[in-house]
Amino acid sequence: MTTKDEQIYWTQRYEESRTGWDIGYPSTPLKTYIDQLTDKSIKILIPGAGNAYEAEYLWQKGFHNLYVMDISLSPLKAFQKRNPKFPKAQLLQENFFEHHGQYDIILEQTFFCSFVPTDNNRFVYAEQMANLLKPNGKLVGVWFDIPLTEDMEKRPFGGDRELYLRYLTSYLQMNTFEHCYNSIPQRQGNELFGIFTKK
Repeated sequence: MTTKDEQIYWTQRYEESRTGWDIGYPSTPLKTYIDQLTDKSIKILIPGAGNAYEAEYLWQKGFHNLYVMDISLSPLKAFQKRNPKFPKAQLLQENFFEHHGQYDIILEQTFFCSFVPTDNNRFVYAEQMANLLKPNGKLVGVWFDIPLTEDMEKRPFGGDRELYLRYLTSYLQMNTFEHCYNSIPQRQGNELFGIFTKK
């Protein structure tokens, strides 16, 4: 899909409320991680943020060097409405793969599982994550541990620990990558929590 096609696709999903992955609040694994952060000056990016409840939580806790990205304007508008004081310049309607910047932390909430799972896309994702991280920067996130089917329309796309590591460790150093112990009940056993650093 082109950037324009992706934009149209995701905008339709949001406008039609076909957002089954959206739980309406910060996911527990990421919230638990955020609660351990103490330096509020760190620069954070959340790509493919959707309704960005994790961003809202970070903002309320005083993390203001925070950038929220989505290819569709719809969820960004919804986020701005809920958080009117959030700087518009830090809401990025962009294609992640074309973004330039340097971040201390990139938070991943199943964004990897949202785009067509070709080898090329997944390697480019890992490379772009590494490019966007500062030295010693971290990719921290949640990936779905669900079967990857041949259906190229069935988003979110899945995978397993071994498959994800094949892509991620090509450009990033694994610190931890294990099943979430604190997933919400309906996702128990189906999520992996990982922390990766720039090589």
